[in-house]
Amino acid sequence: MSEEAKVLDSKEEQITLGITGMTCAACANRVEKKLSKVEGVRSAGVNLASEKASVTYDSNQTSVEKLMETVKKIGYGVREEKTTLAITGMTCAACSNRVEKVLNKVDGVVHANVNLANEKANIEYIAGQTNMDRLIAAVEKAGYNAKADSDADVDTEKAAREKEYKQQRNKFLLGALLSIWFLPQMISDLQMQYGFNVGFQYHINPWIQFLLATPVQFYVGGHFYRDAFHALRGGSANMATLVALGTSAAYFYSLAVVLTGANTGLYFEAAAIIITLILLGKLLEARAKGQTSEAIKKLIGLQAKTARVIRDGDEKDVPIEDVVVDDVIFVRAGEKIPVDGEIIEGSSSIDESMLTGESLPVSKEVGDSVIGATVNKHGSFTFKATKVGKDTALAQIIKLVEEAQGSKAPIQKLADKISGIFVPIVIGIAMVTFIITYFIAGFTPALISAVAVLVIACPCALGLATPTAVMVGTGKGAESGVLIKGAEHLESAHRVNTVVLDKTGTITKGEPEVTDIIPTEKFQPDEVLRLAGSAERGSEHPLGEAIVNRAKEKGHSLSDVTAFYAIPGHGIEVKVDGKHLHIGNKKLMDQQGIAFESLVNKMAQLEGQGKTAMLMAVDGELAGLIAVADTVKETSAEAIAKLKEMEIEVVMITGDNQRTAEAIAKQVGVDRVLAEVLPEDKSAEVEKLKKEGKVVAMVGDGINDAPALAAADIGIAIGTGTDVAIEAADVTLMRGDLLGIVDTIRLSKATMRKIRQNLFWAFAYNSLLIPVAAVGLLNPVLAGAAMAFSSVSVVTNTLFLRRWKPVRETG
Repeated sequence: MSEEAKVLDSKEEQITLGITGMTCAACANRVEKKLSKVEGVRSAGVNLASEKASVTYDSNQTSVEKLMETVKKIGYGVREEKTTLAITGMTCAACSNRVEKVLNKVDGVVHANVNLANEKANIEYIAGQTNMDRLIAAVEKAGYNAKADSDADVDTEKAAREKEYKQQRNKFLLGALLSIWFLPQMISDLQMQYGFNVGFQYHINPWIQFLLATPVQFYVGGHFYRDAFHALRGGSANMATLVALGTSAAYFYSLAVVLTGANTGLYFEAAAIIITLILLGKLLEARAKGQTSEAIKKLIGLQAKTARVIRDGDEKDVPIEDVVVDDVIFVRAGEKIPVDGEIIEGSSSIDESMLTGESLPVSKEVGDSVIGATVNKHGSFTFKATKVGKDTALAQIIKLVEEAQGSKAPIQKLADKISGIFVPIVIGIAMVTFIITYFIAGFTPALISAVAVLVIACPCALGLATPTAVMVGTGKGAESGVLIKGAEHLESAHRVNTVVLDKTGTITKGEPEVTDIIPTEKFQPDEVLRLAGSAERGSEHPLGEAIVNRAKEKGHSLSDVTAFYAIPGHGIEVKVDGKHLHIGNKKLMDQQGIAFESLVNKMAQLEGQGKTAMLMAVDGELAGLIAVADTVKETSAEAIAKLKEMEIEVVMITGDNQRTAEAIAKQVGVDRVLAEVLPEDKSAEVEKLKKEGKVVAMVGDGINDAPALAAADIGIAIGTGTDVAIEAADVTLMRGDLLGIVDTIRLSKATMRKIRQNLFWAFAYNSLLIPVAAVGLLNPVLAGAAMAFSSVSVVTNTLFLRRWKPVRETG
């Protein structure tokens, strides 16, 4: 098959798999590399902090089952989701067998078990491969009815994590109970190594040491052996390999000494205490990691659980999962709005702070849209559902944040490269340490130094340094109304030194109003307004809409347009009531050969006040001038001042003429203005700034801003703008004001500061302590303690990022 045919025949899909069994960055890198090598895989990224793998693949060349098999083959597991369906229509065992077979054939279903007695199907499946709708459709196709069992509505991933945590906690408690008897002996031994006096000597009978250490070694620490075996079978090594090697060396050397009848030189306590301390570190790390994704939990918790749907004239509460598009829903005061929709009866004020961060309620009337999970403050109303399930605004936000948290920042590449070769290097250092120390000081010191090297090395901290910070950073952004689409954008934002602001709808509210109508001698103001309003009926430009609205307010009957031509960057040409009209700027008049000198001075005066002045000609003769003003947003000047404080250059870009643009710029404190820029030229202006060596963030809200948003180093869309602009942007500001830009850059800088701190400590820890262990100055037990808490310190340091607050709250 030719390359072109392969491309045409490809079917690209994306899936996220929950990976279990990873203990350090080496594990994550191993899974990522193996998945990337599977035929048909376009890209694969593994996040150690969230324990998830995001894979883009060609489903014609590979399958989810193949991906799962690859992960399992190298010694890790794939977390599977569980759900329960309530089945109706089954009458005998043949029915239940039929349903069971059908469900087991659904792509992505790992195992399905149908119980005839309770009429339920318990299903294990891969969430990215199938979903509830497909499972229900399969049952219905077989001739039965199914719906989600509300009793089974649990967070299976959370339950699995808690179960695993409890198992590890119980093992740690057992290990601590058995290891605590070694503490007096360890303190007694340490006084000999480090030359201090605690006033006592303490030694446990060798066989009692053996009895205490053995359960710790093989039961409490048994998973280290399993993980190490799986890693080696898959052709790699990880943290478990180091722990297993180090503690096994200490344990089996001590066992050999006991069997030969000697009573000195035992290191059972080192093996047992090291395993116990590492388990304690992992427990603390797991608890801390759970706090890094609190933003997602908060967002999910915002969702309403039920909706009051009006069907066949009756109101009934149904689970939110059962709401469908076009359902009519009634909402009382104080209740959460269950899904996105449009009000068809009633009015109210809605608290949308969960979406925009804006504390003031927003008034809503018939025809206005409402967003699921926002709160109805006062009146009651009825609305029609327009978006449900995964299509709601909140679901899209949750998805976006999850994808951002699962993405990988460019700064992580160095840590990934190092952690990928880290374990083999450490094993090599341990072997060299043993050989050199053996010839210098003998077997026992050589063994102790080698064990200390193996135990002190911890690639976990390297693997957690970046993703935990990304998870907290993107989560804090979402809480503050700043949606960052990926880790690379979160990282890039801190380097921005130039911000380009579109004027209309970004610096200003985008809701202009007619302020002045100045006719020439042959025309009356009302006639000018009526003709202009009729002409602009076909325009989607905000200035045109302002003229149409004013004409309607004045009660003018607007005529139909028989011909309409938009002239980008100049204005419009139309025919109304048999008259040939031109409305636009001076360039349009010049182009058409229409004299406008009589209104030049008045035009300059209005533009100096920040108003946009448009000339109108009727049948080739100047008819008058209409001025429109757009109100500046309340926070624009404050945001621009704060950007300047951060030594960031602010540039305003607009299609308005130079005089009007400079008047607006003066109001808000912008020093550099790019005026009279045609929509298609905005991206070119951004490219020019980039060629000057600037790192550019473009901020806009309209369709004509999309190319410029895509061309910038960072594209920032105002959330109140168009879907096209939001889609093209890297960051979306849900509030719609410019303080969100300040928050984006501040959050990026705070996150990068945490990442650098984490990476510094992770690198410094290993760089400093491995040599100390190699020269025999670090007891293996102390090495184990240091290793156990290295990852905890990195994650704990990251959690301080949760204290970050948006500029509105910091003042």
